[in-house]
Amino acid sequence: MISQKLYDVNSKIKEFDCKVISCQKDKEFFKVILDKTAFFPEAGGQPCDKGIINDLEVIDVQIQNDEIIHFVKEPLNEGEFVHGEIDYKRRFGFMQNHSAEHIISGIVYKNYGFQNVGFHLNEEFVTLDFDGIFTSRQLEEIEYCANKAVWENRSIKAYYPEKSQLDNISFRQKKEIQGEIRLVDIEGVDICACCAPHVEKTGEIGVIKLISTEKMRGGTRIYMKSGMYALKDYSEKLSSIQTIQNLLSVKPNETAQAVNLLLGKLAEEKQVNTFLKERIINLFAFGDKDKKILFAENFEMKDLQNLADKRYNFTKNTAFVLSKRDTDNYSFVICGEESRVNPFFSHLKEKLNIKGGGKGGMISGNISAESLEKIEEFENELD
Repeated sequence: MISQKLYDVNSKIKEFDCKVISCQKDKEFFKVILDKTAFFPEAGGQPCDKGIINDLEVIDVQIQNDEIIHFVKEPLNEGEFVHGEIDYKRRFGFMQNHSAEHIISGIVYKNYGFQNVGFHLNEEFVTLDFDGIFTSRQLEEIEYCANKAVWENRSIKAYYPEKSQLDNISFRQKKEIQGEIRLVDIEGVDICACCAPHVEKTGEIGVIKLISTEKMRGGTRIYMKSGMYALKDYSEKLSSIQTIQNLLSVKPNETAQAVNLLLGKLAEEKQVNTFLKERIINLFAFGDKDKKILFAENFEMKDLQNLADKRYNFTKNTAFVLSKRDTDNYSFVICGEESRVNPFFSHLKEKLNIKGGGKGGMISGNISAESLEKIEEFENELD
């Protein structure tokens, strides 16, 4: 590899000066190799760094053929000296979360023997995949132990041990690694092979929060946030809770009780609404037999279908019912004997702006408002 990895030397390097070794056109981008770089390439489940080289935005950073490639939209001159600057706020958030992942994985392995078999970090959350199932109590204990390690502000050391040393070091690794092995040692918590930048002290992580879990291929996927990600998540959720409190006019510790009470009232209202809706449907369905086309306001499709079915069974004539959807469209249902409904619908499609389908003597669909004035012309064709 040509490029010196400055992020290995110091994960907190924000700016650096370097020399352009090569710059090659590749479709819409230019692939740039530098003699040294602080840009971390996408690897180990962590996204690449973003930033600028001189005034050019670094769109992507990848390892290709064992070289660190910086993707930019304009060329740089080979041999020239340039200035690089990474988006350190973004990088630091990644370091907080990646270091937190090591802490969680180390605690899980030591306490429960489960291996971390997958890890993904993006700008919204972190996922950790383990080959075992956790109880709620175990997850609480894992989260507590992880934050205890943060409060104790333990040291984090990243280094390349000599090959002779590796046999005497017990460390985690997700896959076989070719070439040099870089270890990340979190004092008393975890030692793991990893290529990514990390914080120097666990206290820099701030807080670790397990958000949710789901079962996955016989194991567990944990969703986690830490540091500035966790702060943002807490702020957003607190804002939502405060909005709910204001809407319900309750104190913070009464929010859940108030919501449960509201849900109970909504369930009761739903029962009443269902009863009243059925009464309205019956009034329409069992009304004047001579009226062959029925218009109902604010009926959902399932209610229209119920109305059409009852109307047909009552009159024994083909039922045609409609309900307004929005300014320009209506929902409709045609119900009756299939041998009559299908030809009638085909005839409507020839004359009106209408779309729909169905089977078994019931066709549902939509019709444009501009076609409504023409519908009454077809009333005599219903029997």
